[in-house]
Amino acid sequence: MDAVYPPSPSMFGSVPGYEGTVAGGGGFVPPPMPLEPVAPPMPNPGQADWSIPCISEEVAQEAFKRFVSSQCCYSKSPAADGVIRSLEPLNTYRYRLETFTESRSTEWAHKPHQGEPADFYTQTAPRPWEIQATPPKLFTNHTQEIRVPFTASIKECHGCHASGQMPCKECNGAGSKECWVCHGSGNNGGSDCSHCHSTGRESCEPCVGQGTRDCETCEGKRQLLTFIQLKVEWNNWVEDHVVVQSGGLKAEDLSSITGKELFKTTQNLVYPLLGFPDSSVSEASERLVTEHQAKFTQSSSILQQRQTVELIPVTKVNYTWKEGSYCYYVYGNEHQVTASDYPATCCCVLL
Repeated sequence: MDAVYPPSPSMFGSVPGYEGTVAGGGGFVPPPMPLEPVAPPMPNPGQADWSIPCISEEVAQEAFKRFVSSQCCYSKSPAADGVIRSLEPLNTYRYRLETFTESRSTEWAHKPHQGEPADFYTQTAPRPWEIQATPPKLFTNHTQEIRVPFTASIKECHGCHASGQMPCKECNGAGSKECWVCHGSGNNGGSDCSHCHSTGRESCEPCVGQGTRDCETCEGKRQLLTFIQLKVEWNNWVEDHVVVQSGGLKAEDLSSITGKELFKTTQNLVYPLLGFPDSSVSEASERLVTEHQAKFTQSSSILQQRQTVELIPVTKVNYTWKEGSYCYYVYGNEHQVTASDYPATCCCVLL
């Protein structure tokens, strides 16, 4: 649906509450007022059990073997013959804040007129945030477009000047085009072209030889229904903070890994976590909560916030192979493995 300019103010006047609405979008509508936190502070999470037992040698070795088998350039010998010397648990915290927002914007739009009544100013149009919209499941992205009541009017189509027809783009309005068999020569292999009867031209199929087609703007209706369209967008804004305790892993390594959910709370506006065993998690929570509430209340309405803490199991496995000492990491419930110093690799070149 294309945007158009609104009806002339001299004819209809302005629409209260929609003074900034223009063609092509950009008519952002701020929420009536920002929400204020009303919930009490969160309970102290330091009372919970924040540890996960270290994995066994058998689990570590099996995960290592699977990892090596998936690498085309890795010899299986270190995974099969290496001797595990120690297991070091390096449990890692992932803090996640989700902010579920609703925003509204307006624009002048149009559609082919199909008999709908023009209701412009028959009643006062409801304000953008007074219009009912059907929200999706919480923390789910969704968009809904709604025609604002009592803003519709009928106008002649500007695309075809109310004729309902436009020149056919395939034949440039000629009704015929160059024969594809003889390329306009009238001859095909030294004889008359039977496809076009030696004329070098053939009838244009898209317009059935008429040279015109229904206008794409009004679909041949000659008139357009113009109205203010309300666009409602629900967005779930997600930010993670990962406290990595090992130099062998990076935060991006853990982006698709799951752990043990230790803490979750959902409120209209959450409070930062207090008294967390790892101070960097508390600091990240306070920073992200403050940033989200300051940022999104300016442009949208915050419907819900959710904060979660996961404990991702990470085990550093120290092992020896052929008198050398090496290590690898097993992490997540999925027992993924990374081994940057694997001692038996080759370089494959594909030609």
